[in-house]
Formats: sequence, structure tokens, C-alpha cells
Amino acid sequence: MDRVQVSQDNLVFCAGHFMIFPQGSEPLHGHNYRVAVALEGELRDDMVMDFIALKRLVKALVEELDHRVLLPAEHPRLRLRIEEDQVEAEVDHKRYVFPLEDVRILPIPNTSAEWLARYLAGRLRARLPEGLRLHALEVEVEESFGQRAIHREVLHAAAATP
Repeated sequence: MDRVQVSQDNLVFCAGHFMIFPQGSEPLHGHNYRVAVALEGELRDDMVMDFIALKRLVKALVEELDHRVLLPAEHPRLRLRIEEDQVEAEVDHKRYVFPLEDVRILPIPNTSAEWLARYLAGRLRARLPEGLRLHALEVEVEESFGQRAIHREVLHAAAATP
């Protein structure tokens, strides 16, 4: 089994968020997130996947989140209302109003590094070119130095196309 990994200084995104905990929500704040991706699989044309193509895919994904406020669409206590060109978010007696263009509403229950890694893994998996012989993919999201979450997916043999 072979493994390729990309983690570069340009695979970053700066974003605002707040976590929603059982006891309340934290203040709105931001991180300079760094993303790394690894693919495990069998060689095809002497490589698991072309590095340049993989870097382009990951860069496009992080650019979608860069300089945005990240909001979780699936948290039961967060109420989101979209009206014309703005998003209103209400949680725990806090109310935020953001310009719609500055927000990314993500299909996740919270904006933890763990959920962001899962989200990015799903988006990456959907965009990978056909014909790869992958057995696993891994996405790492570092929210600050020394603090990172890693999501690893073992892909079924049926998902790896010959």
C-alpha cells in the first residue's frame, strides 16, 4: 500500500466560528486553519494520485471557507434565518447578523475541527477523479499550533475503481 500526502503553507483558511456546547456557546472568534490530506491506495500509472491535481483540489476546498464565518446547519439549538442578503443566527440568547456572502452554512452539527475535517473529507471524496485505486483518505485540520483533528475514512473496495 502506498500513501501520498499534501500539506503546504497555501492549504490554509482563515475563518470565524463559535462552538455550541451543552452548557452554552463560546464567543465568536477565528482561527488560521491548516489542512493536510493523505490518500492511501494502489499505484496507477506509477502514482496513487498526481500531487499537482491533489493540491489543486484541496486548495479549491479551503478557498470556499476562507475569510468566512462558518455556521453549522445541523445543530438543534442554532436557529438560522436567511433573508435577502443576510444571515441571522441565534443561539443561547445571542443574536448575530452577517452578510450572506461572508457566511458558509455547513451541513454539520458543530464547527469543531473534527467536524470540519469530516466535512472536507466528504467534499474531497466527491471531487476525486475516477479511476483511482484508493483504500483510505485522511484529512487533518489544525486550528492552532499543536491542536488538530484528523478524520480517516477507509474506502470500500467497490468505491475504488479499477
